[in-house]
Amino acid sequence: MVSTPLNRISIFVDGNNMFYAQQKNGWFFDPKRVLEHFVSETDGLSLVNAFWYTGLKDPQDQRGFRDALISLGYTVRTKVLKEYYDDTSGRYSQKANLDIEIVVDMFNTVEQYDRVVLLSGDGDFERAIELLRSKNTHITVVSTEGMIARELRNVTDRYIDLNKIRQAIEKSE
Repeated sequence: MVSTPLNRISIFVDGNNMFYAQQKNGWFFDPKRVLEHFVSETDGLSLVNAFWYTGLKDPQDQRGFRDALISLGYTVRTKVLKEYYDDTSGRYSQKANLDIEIVVDMFNTVEQYDRVVLLSGDGDFERAIELLRSKNTHITVVSTEGMIARELRNVTDRYIDLNKIRQAIEKSE
């Protein structure tokens, strides 16, 4: 049996999760540099898909940012934020959970790629990652310490802390 190189890559960015990870780290990454970093990391890698998922306050929210992502080649998936009441804190919070959309896109495009880069620390992806790995997909998870779920880190082929690749992906002002 001849092994084929794992050269087709898809990138999935959990935008809300990454926003909080970047805020925690005190610096922000450039979406274009993220693509360049992961596609040029290994010779012969070709980008098949790049998806960016984000919650919106209203349909016009982040319009310029979303347009910029699209021009860079990302497929942008959005959902309007929903308001939730937290019994513990007694406060309302907003959330747009796009985990299902990410997993659906991962499995809907699974025949197109050999490698996945998931920028998220959300442990809800544990089972999806296990299933993708059973299909011989190489999984890299990118997050940051204190925000990467142990379950997710445990099932991935490779974990990269955002701070380790900061020089390659940081947004320059």
